[in-house]
Amino acid sequence: METNPYAAPGAVVDDSRVFKGNDLEARKASRGQRLGAVLLDGLGFCICLLPFFIEGYTGYLARAHGHPTKASTSSIYAATGGVLALGLLIFNLVLLHRSGQTVGKRMLGIKIVRTDGNPATLLRIIFLRWFPIGVLGRIPLVGPLVALANVLVIFGSERRCIHDYIADTIVIVD
Repeated sequence: METNPYAAPGAVVDDSRVFKGNDLEARKASRGQRLGAVLLDGLGFCICLLPFFIEGYTGYLARAHGHPTKASTSSIYAATGGVLALGLLIFNLVLLHRSGQTVGKRMLGIKIVRTDGNPATLLRIIFLRWFPIGVLGRIPLVGPLVALANVLVIFGSERRCIHDYIADTIVIVD
């Protein structure tokens, strides 16, 4: 067989950001990574809201003891905590839109994708991952059971929560 010196190289170049099915199974994030990301995200919001709670409480005490100037200063600090938390929420939404990650997921090197490897859209994440479980979680008596079941399903062999099944998503190591 004759070799053509002018033929295109035979190397396979994989420059696609879409992952293959077998690769996805091997790249699934561990339960610990997912838990760590949720805890880091929650810690970020707690840190942002800390001035809100501290100053809100001290403002309440100032108003209760008749110190109106301290109460108005406390309101400024409380508003600052709310603005910081809102800023973090917006930043997380931008990250989710761009890369399928929140701050906590980015710190731990994991991200949300569709089960076929395509990126998950922000609308899918909000309306299929968060919204159904959030609505069901507000129903008296049923809500706590739904929230508990959502979390416990991750201990199955698929390592997915109920919200992952609803949204057809998985969390992988980036």
